[in-house]
Amino acid sequence: MKKKTEGLSKFRLRSSYLTVVVSISLVLFLLGVLGILIINARGLSDYFKESLSFSIMLNEDANDPDIQSLQKEINSKLYVKSTEYVSKDEAAAKLKKDLGEDFINFLGYNPLPPSIDVYLKAPFTSPDSVSKIEKYIRHFPVVKEVYYQQSLLNLINENVSKIGLFITVISLFLFLIALTVINNTIRLSIYSKRFLIRTMQLVGATKSFIRKPFLLTSILQGFISGIIAILLLLGFLYIIEREFVMLFTFKDSNLLFILGAGIILTGIIINFISTFFSVSKYLGISEDKLYY
Repeated sequence: MKKKTEGLSKFRLRSSYLTVVVSISLVLFLLGVLGILIINARGLSDYFKESLSFSIMLNEDANDPDIQSLQKEINSKLYVKSTEYVSKDEAAAKLKKDLGEDFINFLGYNPLPPSIDVYLKAPFTSPDSVSKIEKYIRHFPVVKEVYYQQSLLNLINENVSKIGLFITVISLFLFLIALTVINNTIRLSIYSKRFLIRTMQLVGATKSFIRKPFLLTSILQGFISGIIAILLLLGFLYIIEREFVMLFTFKDSNLLFILGAGIILTGIIINFISTFFSVSKYLGISEDKLYY
């Protein structure tokens, strides 16, 4: 009978640990998915910003050395991602393809000037930055005009800011939910051991001695939960990238490592803090309140 009781107690203890680990793993997994969303949202916004370009219309009499010198000068700037020279013939071919008809035969000549398309790095695509860059480029003698879609630039920057704010608010909200769920899970786990804590106090154990095994267990649970969450996250990434390759990509191993380390660290810290306060509560509670 005694062995049966001990076996049942061990089974309940293992079940309790397993329940805590699984619950925390799922919460950390959701936080990891949120982290992927935030990183990809930033990458997606950068992609749209950097896909915008402005065109430098060159003078008809601009010679090749002057054009190459201008392009080299622009490429040397930190805010420039890349440039592309478009000759008169290439510009005409592109416009012909867009219009679906040969406008040169209709006009009798090619009115399009040679140009350089400039693609900026994402941090420098704000309207103010583009305006300053435009003024700088206009000073070159071979430059006839600088053209870019200001309304589209403003629209993208405004929407990106709104989306960024929305994701930040949602992230904070979900993090608070995750914190609450993990804390409640730990509190329930400690609650089931409140009489064990009281028994240890009655035999003369100090508070630090009682806390120590609970805190070590919480660190281990947080670490294991983090590992499980990372494995689930890797599986999730594999499925998403295979099915929706254009929506989500996660090729940066450094970011993946940082995200994984953050998940494990979050699990350990939240577990440790929740366990510390939960155990402390039952260390200072009166005996009659243990039954409520």
